[in-house]
Formats: sequence, C-alpha cells, structure tokens
Amino acid sequence: MAWHKVAHVKEIPEGEVIGVEVEGVPIAVYNLDGDIFATHNVCTHAFALLSDGYVDDGKIECPLHQGIFDIRSGKAEEGPVDEDLQTFAVKVEGDEILVEV
Repeated sequence: MAWHKVAHVKEIPEGEVIGVEVEGVPIAVYNLDGDIFATHNVCTHAFALLSDGYVDDGKIECPLHQGIFDIRSGKAEEGPVDEDLQTFAVKVEGDEILVEV
C-alpha cells in the first residue's frame, strides 16, 4: 500500500464529495465538517458512482437506487444495499489530501 495525493482540501467544499481514481481504483473523497474521508466510489448494489450521490448527515445516498452508506465506516445502512463499502485511510498534509491504496 502507498499514499497517493488525490486533491486539495479547498477542492471539496464541506458536505460535498468528489470522485478520483488511484491506480485504477475509483475512490470517493468526502469533506464532512472539515474532516476528510474516502470510500470506494462504486455502489455495492449496482454500478453507480457514489460521487454523483447525495451527502447528508454523514451518509452518502446512491444516485441509482437510493441505498445509503455511512461515510465514516462504509457500513451499508438502508436497502437495497446490503454489502458495506471499502474505506481507505486518509491523511491531510498542508492542503493536500492523501489516500492510502
């Protein structure tokens, strides 16, 4: 595993998500009240990019079938999703966001 720069903090407004790709892995990077988190960017139920979804109260809602995941843990919380998301370690150095993949 290695750390990869994926964005600058200022690129992700609070309460928002962006999609990036690191070594072929689609990753969603979130800003929750200034804390940065990263999950796999593809819904575990059907192919949909979570970075196109809706962030609300620490959750991401899939834009395709409205499944809901906890952003911090990746836990599948509301159907039709029943498989958790992979999460990635994140660190912020200065203004740079790094994700371990």
